[in-house]
Amino acid sequence: MPRRDSFDVAVLGGGPAGLAAAAAAADAGAKVCLVEREERLGGILKQCIHDGFGLARFGEALTGPEYAAREAGEAKSRGVDLRLGAFVVDVARGAGSRARPGLGREPWTAAEREFSLRCVSRSGAFELDCSSLVLATGCRERTDRQVFIHGDRPAGLLTAGLAQYLVNIQGLLPGRKAVVLGSGDIGLIMARRLTLEGVEVEGVYEIKGEPSGLSRNLRQCLDDFGIPLHLSTTVTEVHGAGRLERLTVAAVDQRGAPVRGSERSVACDTLILSVGLIPENEIALALGLDLDPTTRGPRVDQSGECLERGLFCCGNALHVNDLADYVSESGALAGSAAARRAMDGGAPRTLVPLKAGSGLLYAVPQYLDLGAAGEAVVYFRANSTWKRPVRLVGRAAGDGAGREFLSRAYRGLRPPEMERVELELEAIPRDAEALVLELEREE
Repeated sequence: MPRRDSFDVAVLGGGPAGLAAAAAAADAGAKVCLVEREERLGGILKQCIHDGFGLARFGEALTGPEYAAREAGEAKSRGVDLRLGAFVVDVARGAGSRARPGLGREPWTAAEREFSLRCVSRSGAFELDCSSLVLATGCRERTDRQVFIHGDRPAGLLTAGLAQYLVNIQGLLPGRKAVVLGSGDIGLIMARRLTLEGVEVEGVYEIKGEPSGLSRNLRQCLDDFGIPLHLSTTVTEVHGAGRLERLTVAAVDQRGAPVRGSERSVACDTLILSVGLIPENEIALALGLDLDPTTRGPRVDQSGECLERGLFCCGNALHVNDLADYVSESGALAGSAAARRAMDGGAPRTLVPLKAGSGLLYAVPQYLDLGAAGEAVVYFRANSTWKRPVRLVGRAAGDGAGREFLSRAYRGLRPPEMERVELELEAIPRDAEALVLELEREE
């Protein structure tokens, strides 16, 4: 029978969110286990050798490996039980939710924990019980087939993360002449990285009418190296026998459809894909959670707790963040709240929906627990570019509709640049049926 251990909090994922959650839960006095599928902690940060990490969290500029090492050190120093090279193969909740091997459908006793996980590793199978479960599973990259690129299937088509791994970890060049599809941050960073390694980067192609990456990366990765950016243009077909030889690119209309007659051929041996990230939430779905269709993560309150008590989500599994610092912040909030829920049951919640109104793509969290004290951190994105001054306004809906609880001015906003705002919970009307955040142009 597999070894079985019990914990107050189990954290799934050893990236910055999971490490911060584990350390925070341990600081709150919980017995914590962290399960990570790789042999080393740090997640994607291990291969991000550029600096700029840690300014918000540690007050200094760190490379990705330095940031990861610091977060890992925090978790290790607190005695977190680290299960590396381990995979969760089954997760269940509640008494009698599944059969024990060889014992039939014997129900769990009252002393056993809320969540039960079956895991496997190189050293064998094991099982975990925990009162609180934190999902810090990160995200994955979209592939060429997920964005409907047609044609041959030659070698030389790589996601930006894979190209980064090959160059920074393996010391291998993916090719000699590259095209980058997508102007997200990792695509921009890889355009610069490949250029520094002697690869000719023909250009970066973006299907939207404006770039998808942070302004600083546009300057530092493209402008400083003279790499062209082609907006409202995409790759429609790949060609090559064995190895990529050329691409067909075309302008697109306002609906993103290729414009007939605008096609041209681009010679290259490598196509780097930076076409979006998808939160990894198979475990959340297995536990019956509905995902927010915009963020593709669970709906949570300001502590990261899902609508199901005791289940938490944080970091890029919740929504795709711009900065690792915010990923860690999200993890720390979830970890400390998970510990409280596990050890004393936590206070009853008074959940009120927080909705993204006019001008917003989304706002996270989707609920506020008005029974909690202090401030609530809210992350949001605009749904279009605002080049003129704009104001973020929060209002109550339902009874007492129209009462403002937030007003924050911005000189301008861009969808690629996530914003962070702190809400004073005491300023929010307690009789509100819902809360709405929206953007208004400054007069």
